[in-house]
Amino acid sequence: MARSRTSTRLAAAVALVALLPLSGLWLWKRQGPLAAQSMLLVKRGTTVDALAEQMERDGVIRSAALFKLWARTRKLQLIRGEYTIEPRASLSDVANKLKRADIHYTNLVVPVGAHAWAVQRRLRDFVPEDVFWALWKSPRLATTAGFPEAESLEGLLAPATYRVNHAQEPEEILLAMVEAFRDKVLPSLEGGALPPYQTLVLASLAEKETRLPEELTKVAGVYAQRLRIGMRLQCDPTTLYARWAAGDLRFTAPTSEDLHRSSRFNTYAVGGLPPTPIAIPSAAAIEAAKVPQMGKDLYFVATGRGGHAFAPSLGEHNRNVGAYRKEVKRQKKAMALHG
Repeated sequence: MARSRTSTRLAAAVALVALLPLSGLWLWKRQGPLAAQSMLLVKRGTTVDALAEQMERDGVIRSAALFKLWARTRKLQLIRGEYTIEPRASLSDVANKLKRADIHYTNLVVPVGAHAWAVQRRLRDFVPEDVFWALWKSPRLATTAGFPEAESLEGLLAPATYRVNHAQEPEEILLAMVEAFRDKVLPSLEGGALPPYQTLVLASLAEKETRLPEELTKVAGVYAQRLRIGMRLQCDPTTLYARWAAGDLRFTAPTSEDLHRSSRFNTYAVGGLPPTPIAIPSAAAIEAAKVPQMGKDLYFVATGRGGHAFAPSLGEHNRNVGAYRKEVKRQKKAMALHG
């Protein structure tokens, strides 16, 4: 009888030992507690133990202990990044995503023509606003771009699509943009009539003045000619840049107040080029600034039909201005009739 009880206990113990791997596998493959898609951040310096406890605390996994055991067995090396965890993801799903370094990236476009405030808006989900403006004036980043004398990063980012994630440090994101500028844009600034940084500034003015690539060399030529004879550039986009630099972030057409604003950026108020670019110029604008089409023209004004009318004299320019105003009135009248 005693032998029978001993045999029963032994059989129960053997059965329990046999069930342990099965229960572990069930816990490993069982649906997780996460009710909705969630973002998991693995930042620099995160340890396996800290991550496991965070995931259990946040309801991503049920067992931090089981995850730690698996991670140690597999010698998991955490790769910094942003991971998207799907609803009801099992512990196995989460572990394998981390093991594969299946990082989620966001494609962030920095377009031609973007200026500081446009870049800041695009980066706001990844770089806090106060941090952005501090980095924007970083001498270290300006030096990396190739212009240690630059007072800001305006114009020193390459227009491109960047892959970013929320585990990256803010400086790391901007560093990638200035490194792309250094590698792809900086070499193209050599060989122009002006020094490279001034070429970049002139290119940014032309970029913001016209949307027509075929006009870029003529616009750059007008400004180059004005620089040559000591005439103020009177570039309307610089008046807007001066407005924004003063903290007025209205994105509207220049006003009389803007034209008379006292600012280093307002080329109606001061002579020469502004102290920095006013936007990111295109490759075509840079080429135009390197070899501007310099002739007799000193003026240009919009035609109201998508391009500009150029003139060598103020009298002819004023006639072009009159034609532009008539065209605007005609278009408003047509819109009213068909509205």
